[in-house]
Amino acid sequence: MRMTPRTDPLTLEVVELIGTVVARYHEEYEHAAAEYALTGAQARVLGLLAGEPLPMRRIAQRLKCEPSNITGIVDRLEARGLVERRPDPADRRVKLAAPTEEGRATAQQLRAALGFAREPLGGLTVAERTVLKELLRRMLGLDDADVAGDADVTDNAVVADATDAADSHGAAGRSGAADGAQGTDGAQGTDDPRDTNGGAGTAAR
Repeated sequence: MRMTPRTDPLTLEVVELIGTVVARYHEEYEHAAAEYALTGAQARVLGLLAGEPLPMRRIAQRLKCEPSNITGIVDRLEARGLVERRPDPADRRVKLAAPTEEGRATAQQLRAALGFAREPLGGLTVAERTVLKELLRRMLGLDDADVAGDADVTDNAVVADATDAADSHGAAGRSGAADGAQGTDGAQGTDDPRDTNGGAGTAAR
């Protein structure tokens, strides 16, 4: 069976549209995070933890970055009173990062502020959104087991997944320095979890 060339005009147009969505999504996400004196990376980690407490390595896997970078971000969120560390009930040697009540409320307010993702998706029928979700999941190679713990993820998270896919090809053209520029905790350098040199702290279990 002959495969469609990756450089055909239709594929190129779809990739360009995904890149446009990614760029607009990140622009709004960064703006919403700044309203709460957070960097985009801090807001993404907080939003992830609002779904369930996670160990550092699991957060790093979900965001495709080094655990040491996540440790630095969690340190800053903890200093703000938005996140706390607690023992894992299944293995008390492992520390979980979990949102505080203030952190959970902040994550909910951030999600509510992301009109760009919510409003266009709201213009699609349930059937269209379902097809879009399945297509994005196929692009990312996800199956049901990959998101077993994500029952509370909204349509915004579907766009976030597409963001990760397009970011790996540079579609957004986003600089890691943007997060560091918005930091309010005096940290030096970038706070982007994908920056393997910018994270502070050491790897945690």
